[in-house]
Amino acid sequence: QVCGRLGCNWPLVMAGLFKGFTPADISGQNQPKSSQQRGIRSSIVEAYPRIEEALDTIWPKKAPVIVAKCTDHRTLLVIDGEVLFFQIWDNPWAPTLKLLHKYPSMLPKFQADRGAVKFVLNGANVMCPGLTHADAALEDVEAGRVVALHAAGKEHAMAVGFTVMSTAEIKEKNKGIGVDNWHFLGDGLFKLGPLS
Repeated sequence: QVCGRLGCNWPLVMAGLFKGFTPADISGQNQPKSSQQRGIRSSIVEAYPRIEEALDTIWPKKAPVIVAKCTDHRTLLVIDGEVLFFQIWDNPWAPTLKLLHKYPSMLPKFQADRGAVKFVLNGANVMCPGLTHADAALEDVEAGRVVALHAAGKEHAMAVGFTVMSTAEIKEKNKGIGVDNWHFLGDGLFKLGPLS
């Protein structure tokens, strides 16, 4: 168990949250009030200040917005028909890989070593040794942050994860899970088309 935004009682079984995801996992959709939309926008800007200048392009003021509730405490933010952000429990909104590929600098970058790639692309969490190897590189972040997981030598992220430990702890301990793998290339969320 890890203590973080969710307190100390949430289980550490959060790998590949969208691995078998399909549109059937969406249990309900609603259009949030404008005050709710402003709250979501401000929480996104607070979590990802690097994207503030581009947010009006990503989320135009008059674009239709839908919040889609899904099974297993997952929520999708659909803007103008496209799923652009997702949320797990009450964690910060996280960008989808499709959005992250358009704005790659919005998240801190964690580069895993080559040996971790096939596991990450199968939905596995990222172990500390995969992040401290010679091929690996980490931006300095605290525990409980959303990060972009990259493969060594690749331009675009292969996954969006959530740090279980800070960068310093990952380097110091060098064992156990360093990053929960929430969303990866080829999972159900990545394959999900536009929603209406």
